[in-house]
Amino acid sequence: MAIQLSDRVQRVKPSPTLAISALAQQLKAEGRDIINLGVGEPDFATPDHIKQAGIDAINNNQTGYTAVDGIPELKNAIIKKFKQDNELDYQPDQILVSCGGKQSFSNLCQALLNDGDEVIIPAPYWVSYPDMVLLAGAKPVIVEAGQQSNFKLTAKMLEDAITDKTRLFVINSPSNPTGVSYTKEELAELGKVLLKYPNIIVATDDMYEHILFNDAKFYNILNATPELYDRCMVLNGVSKAYAMTGWRIGYAAGPVELVKAMKKIQGQSTSNPTSISQYAAVVALNAGKDCIKPMLKAFKQRHDFVVAGLNAIDGVECLESDGTFYSFPNVEGLIARVDGVNNDAELAEHLLEKTGVALVPGSAFGLVGHIRLSFATSMENLEKSVERIASL
Repeated sequence: MAIQLSDRVQRVKPSPTLAISALAQQLKAEGRDIINLGVGEPDFATPDHIKQAGIDAINNNQTGYTAVDGIPELKNAIIKKFKQDNELDYQPDQILVSCGGKQSFSNLCQALLNDGDEVIIPAPYWVSYPDMVLLAGAKPVIVEAGQQSNFKLTAKMLEDAITDKTRLFVINSPSNPTGVSYTKEELAELGKVLLKYPNIIVATDDMYEHILFNDAKFYNILNATPELYDRCMVLNGVSKAYAMTGWRIGYAAGPVELVKAMKKIQGQSTSNPTSISQYAAVVALNAGKDCIKPMLKAFKQRHDFVVAGLNAIDGVECLESDGTFYSFPNVEGLIARVDGVNNDAELAEHLLEKTGVALVPGSAFGLVGHIRLSFATSMENLEKSVERIASL
């Protein structure tokens, strides 16, 4: 019997970053010399004091179900973090802890969007945004912000994309895949536009907040336009900054009514996040950010090497990142001079097959002619990778 799949699941495609990572792992298991620059994951171990908190939770038998929206200790740590780091005030009923930042955004889409609603997403974007919008029955409206605008959406671009169907606007700063960060002034200009349209909810994805170079200060759109507080959902988590990707803890803060609806969605999907991970996240947030500094120093050193190395390759142009552990070079010139390669997807396939370097085509992030390269790996691997790319 042929299985008839739902229209819903057929709207979406598998995550390209996870697919590249799985293929790289498979080839490596087959004995190929593969360097995986496709995965967005710190190569550092979770700091010891956070790991110990997880061990303590197990030993203290804190291994049962918790409240769907998170343990009180973690919600209080998140509230404290928002106050200290972002000058934002929230109450416990405005916080929802989820199984990673991906679930936070999925919960938001399912709780907010109806069939036919439109969601403005600047491109390049994190790969999962459009597909989670599609799963909610809504329409992603992709607004390309290319290299000429430093990969940032302008106020005019935003306003031109707004229609009477616009329900949600998504902004990610610092950005995956580009590493660029909006200034407070740039966010204020976007905020001025949004203030004209009171029915638009704003989702600010701040997952890379603490991975900024050169002592740069982080701002999100609420810092620039506090008047948006009553219709802004702030998304964050511990995965990237604290090297806790596998612990699966993300969190969201925003209007009580919307958080309550997101909690209802989560209650009928995963229920609570893992109890052990929640107790570890309490320690991560409360212990301060000193453990982040060595990682940040290494990411900056790797960034500088990668940007310089890529820009020395004929046909590659790479802008500097403000943070994260990604570079998003333009490779149109490289595509043009490699025989048999016609686009960024074919270039990524060619690089993997011919050189053993795995990275993600820019088209997966909504911008063709680019590739995303993660420098969350050793300097040795990066040196080999740049040398291999240059050999084409």
